[in-house]
Amino acid sequence: MSDEEEIIDKISDYLDESLEAGDKAEVKQKIAEDAEWKRVHDDLVAQREKLSGMQRARAPATFAAEVTDTIHKRSAGRFFARRTLGDRVPFGALVIVAVLVLAVVGYVMWSSQTGSLKVDRSHDGSGSSISVTPKL
Repeated sequence: MSDEEEIIDKISDYLDESLEAGDKAEVKQKIAEDAEWKRVHDDLVAQREKLSGMQRARAPATFAAEVTDTIHKRSAGRFFARRTLGDRVPFGALVIVAVLVLAVVGYVMWSSQTGSLKVDRSHDGSGSSISVTPKL
C-alpha cells in the first residue's frame, strides 16, 4: 500500500469517527502539521460534501415486477417458475412411496375377513374351476 493510500485510509477512518482516541489525536495533529495530510483531508471533506448533497434516486413502482419478468424471460422459466410436486420431490422417492402404498393396500385386502383377493380353488363339478367365497 502506498503512502497516499495509507493517508487516505487513516483520514477516512478519522472522518468516520472509527479511530480510537490515541489514533484520532495523532491524525488530527498530522492534518494540522503536514501539508500532504491537510490536502488529502480537505479533498475528502469536499468529496463528502458533494456526495451528501446528491439526491437519492427512487426506484419506479414497477421496478420489482420488471426485474422479475426480465429474469423469467432470460432464464426460460428456470427461476420464479411454479413448481410441481415432481420438481420438488425426486422421481425415485415418488416411485418408492407408490410401491409401498400398493403393498399396504394389497396386504390389507389379503388379510381382511372378506378380502377380495382370496380365491377358493376347489372344483365343485359345475364346470367352473374357480369360485370366490368369503372366509369367515
